[in-house]
Amino acid sequence: MSNYYAVFLPMLDQEKSMHYRPDHLSFLQKQTEAGRIFAKGRFTDGAGGLVIYIGETKNEIEQIVKQDPYISQGARGYEIHEWEMVK
Repeated sequence: MSNYYAVFLPMLDQEKSMHYRPDHLSFLQKQTEAGRIFAKGRFTDGAGGLVIYIGETKNEIEQIVKQDPYISQGARGYEIHEWEMVK
């Protein structure tokens, strides 16, 4: 059974975020095509963004998140929380 994980990507460096945005978006597109993303978007106040990943474990999601150029290049931090969706 798959779980949902909300990943908050708080802004660390706005200049780096702008520079690595195309790489970040490409990374997210690949994850979406692989069926690993439920939803994604930026916060309109500039605080960062949120990606809701689909996976088996928090560790699995963390390994994916660490590959995001925003994370690997120090543009954003990350917090991962398992998310129980209520419909």
